[in-house]
Amino acid sequence: MKGGRPNMIKRHLYRRKRKSKNEEKQAAENGMIARDLQTNLKYFKRLKEHHADLVIRKFKIGGTDKNACVVYMNELVDKQVINNHILKMLMVDWPEAYSTENADSISPAALFDFTHDHILAVNNVKEGQSYSELLLAVLRGSTVLMIDGINTALILDTVNKKKKALGGSFSEVVVRGSNTAFIDTLEDNMALLRQNLVNPDLTFFELNVGRRTQCRVIIAYLNGLANPRLVEEVKNRIRKIDTDQILDSGYLEQFIEDNPLSPFPQLQNTERPDRVIAALNEGRVAILVDGSPYVLIAPVAFWMFLQSPEDYYERWIPGTLIRWLRYLAAFISLFLPSIYIAFTSFHYGLIPTELAISITATREGVPFPAFIEALFMEFAVEILREAGLRLPKTVGQTVSIVGGLVIGESAVRAGIASPIMVIVVAITAICSFAIPQYSAGISLRYLRFAVMSFAALIGLYGLVLFFLLMTIHLVRLESFGYPYLAPAAPVRVQDLKDLLFRAPLFRMKRRPQLLKPEDQVRQRGT
Repeated sequence: MKGGRPNMIKRHLYRRKRKSKNEEKQAAENGMIARDLQTNLKYFKRLKEHHADLVIRKFKIGGTDKNACVVYMNELVDKQVINNHILKMLMVDWPEAYSTENADSISPAALFDFTHDHILAVNNVKEGQSYSELLLAVLRGSTVLMIDGINTALILDTVNKKKKALGGSFSEVVVRGSNTAFIDTLEDNMALLRQNLVNPDLTFFELNVGRRTQCRVIIAYLNGLANPRLVEEVKNRIRKIDTDQILDSGYLEQFIEDNPLSPFPQLQNTERPDRVIAALNEGRVAILVDGSPYVLIAPVAFWMFLQSPEDYYERWIPGTLIRWLRYLAAFISLFLPSIYIAFTSFHYGLIPTELAISITATREGVPFPAFIEALFMEFAVEILREAGLRLPKTVGQTVSIVGGLVIGESAVRAGIASPIMVIVVAITAICSFAIPQYSAGISLRYLRFAVMSFAALIGLYGLVLFFLLMTIHLVRLESFGYPYLAPAAPVRVQDLKDLLFRAPLFRMKRRPQLLKPEDQVRQRGT
């Protein structure tokens, strides 16, 4: 009997320990943090596979052998607070009373209370017991402190409240909406997305590209929303790049686009965080490059280049009307000079008599045919536009405006160009400025010269032929395997709500079907 008592105590302790482990396992299954620090670290290490900016710092408290760790997002926190008021206080300035000699007598609960009440020099400290609560706090810029043996973590307020040197967008100006734009620093751009899209599913996958530059590239997407095939396709294309250097996202774009010979861009570049966040919420993928303020979005459709974030900030009726106006401006920018050439060179019989007499009178004395006249004026406008971009901002716009007026007036007086041609070219230039995306505007600008050549050869038949060839090319073109003219070709009735019309936001309940997102419902209820 005497020998059986120690065995009973051992069995009792074993059952108690086993019960404790079962309770802890059940708590972990319910999303509650465990007493064992290693178990908690496994959860955050799994997150680190999808969040490249997550930092896990494991250490020992003071002179004791007690393990602890802090978890935070690299660019959302004030690192001076973490270094001086958390890590330094716990690792260096720890009281001598809790030295190695007394380590065995320190219970985890006493250590936790002493740390909370006497050590941490942080103004706002909260307690958290679930993984979801800790993750949300980390995504908002707080730091989580976990101590081995305690199933409660401390959430420390370390949000970086210092304003970053962020400027406004230069190439995508809006009247209503955010004026924040990306900058050249990759970490700041990642922090911008984190701050404006507080979602644990926001995933950052990091790659290094370039044998000599080893440029950091971040692939951003919403895990559980973006199609996994699309994400893997983007990763594989970037992994296959074998080059010395990547200096900007423009380098990367040229390596991974579907058809390098196409005049149309197959990835959208933007410096606006709101445009990137909207794309991520549709199931698209964003690509950030260190040293570049322009983020790439994939896949894209042609219509996205003619849309502005401001379309969604205004009510749906003015948003739709402005979108129609923008489509009309793009058509005029591409076809107006060629229409003038076709009518005046081949189909002057279709022009109303009074207008034909007026045009003939203005062209009297001009020694060149309409095509050469338009070519000269278009070249002059393009050179002025390029010169205005390269000059300092204080004089660039003035030089462009004054230069255009002087050249137009001088060309008319010298008999090189007619007044009607100056009007046509001026309207074309103004309409080209209405295109929100600079890369799409460039494509239409040099396609304009091609359609002018078609019109100079066979008139309106040339315009029709060019339009058919361009449409065939656009229908066959793809962006990361997705049709470039979707949802117009192939037709997706559900997605047409955001094409010609900008439907009311409460009617846009589903994400674009063509992207095949894992979660197709954007909003629920009425």
